[in-house]
Amino acid sequence: MRILVLDTIHGGAELAGALRGAGHEADEVDVYRGKAGTSIEEALVRTYDLVTAPVHLDPDHPLLRRHGPAVSHHEMVQRVLEERLPHPFIEITGARGKTTTAHALASLLPGPGILHTSTGTYRYPERELLWKKSITPASLIAAAHEAERIGGWLVAEESLGVTGAGDVAVLTSTEDYPIAAGKKQAIAEKCRLLSRARRIVLPPGIDLPGATAADGMVSFEGQTCRFSGNGISGAFANPLCTLAGYRTPLMLAAATACVLGVDPSPLGRFAALPGRMAARREGDLLILDNANSGTNIATTVEAARYARELSGNGPLTIVIGEEARAVCEGFSAEDVRRTVAAIEPAATVYVGEGHPAATIDAGLAIARSITPAGAIVLAVKTWR
Repeated sequence: MRILVLDTIHGGAELAGALRGAGHEADEVDVYRGKAGTSIEEALVRTYDLVTAPVHLDPDHPLLRRHGPAVSHHEMVQRVLEERLPHPFIEITGARGKTTTAHALASLLPGPGILHTSTGTYRYPERELLWKKSITPASLIAAAHEAERIGGWLVAEESLGVTGAGDVAVLTSTEDYPIAAGKKQAIAEKCRLLSRARRIVLPPGIDLPGATAADGMVSFEGQTCRFSGNGISGAFANPLCTLAGYRTPLMLAAATACVLGVDPSPLGRFAALPGRMAARREGDLLILDNANSGTNIATTVEAARYARELSGNGPLTIVIGEEARAVCEGFSAEDVRRTVAAIEPAATVYVGEGHPAATIDAGLAIARSITPAGAIVLAVKTWR
């Protein structure tokens, strides 16, 4: 087939390469910058058997009007993978909580496997870092092939939906926002793609036909998590269960484990991830690291509350902002202002363009110099 692949920035180049490797002809177009591959002008006059585009591309883009409707990158990746699939294969998508859910679930699965997340792609049980890539649908191809090569499982974090190739698909958040030039809603696209999956696990607040509701299997009381489903029942205790940023990911991981026939009890030993409420002590100083790509007002207020709880309500310094536009959805100046006003820290260190601290490390160094005791909260939006 002759296939037109749109958007080289968000995995299109990798997807086009995989399609050529499978024997197809493929033209890739850099629809946002016009710097790579086939030009828009050339693609407009050529003929194609199929066009594939990311779900976030404006449906009124000239190439889609000329060659559409398009198959999504997610669906095209499913076609590329075909029968070369690892098992079990769990796909995870959602606006928040993907990374934590993925790490929690991977910690439960026995034997060899691959964990593919925004923090990196790791081989288990060694937890060896293999590479760091994006979580576009196309980046899943290499992870799936590696998992299949080692005869292991795959837990994969994906942006804006799932391929449907997995054994289970998990939605981590019902949070919604406009995509595709404001002509689509993210949650609608995610649900459309989720509906193609064999089995689906959902968070509270949403329903899909045939899906498993995680809160129908899992409940919390303080630090205790109880689970019952698919013939597996029990409980575990973990202080992270009291944190909003961990409660839903732990619920989803436990429910998905039950669906897979795996005991979730070892989640009692699951520790906070770097950048996601991970706390450490340096003498009289507590440092709580909540700097990640999902940092926002709610997560930062929760981080400050937790830091005060752990430090005995000592003086609190917050390091807040974003690292040089490191992520697509920034931490706006207004959101930063509202966050600081809500927390009322003893001191604030701002990070980002136009501030003395351009990075998390620089901000932390300043915070250490003015905070001999108490707590420092890192709340910088960044990829890590």
